[in-house]
Amino acid sequence: MKKEKWVVDASALLAAIHNEKGGEYVKQHVDRCVISAVNWSEVLQKLERSGSQVSKIEASLKALGLRIVDFTEEEAALAASLWPSCKSLGLSLADRACLATGAHLKTKVITADQAWKKLESDAQVHLIR
Repeated sequence: MKKEKWVVDASALLAAIHNEKGGEYVKQHVDRCVISAVNWSEVLQKLERSGSQVSKIEASLKALGLRIVDFTEEEAALAASLWPSCKSLGLSLADRACLATGAHLKTKVITADQAWKKLESDAQVHLIR
């Protein structure tokens, strides 16, 4: 049986890493998750800034099955096209990259960012809190 693939954004993955509300959902499904290289960069930067042991966390997540996927030219164009509908919600480039990766892979995206529930799009968004 093939595992369903979901795209996780930085906020959801960080919730799991820091044992925050909703993070348990991500932990339970991390072996089904992929993360865009753009969002992975955001996770690494925030871990580095907080003084976390980045290499240890990175190795653990990969051992659990998290995969980092390339951010393609097609996804870049889609993320740019999302800007008009996302700017009023304050969604960042990384947020739009996650949405574009989910659209490209035709799968849901997992986030902890409440602003995403106001999105008026066909995106399959799962909020963890």
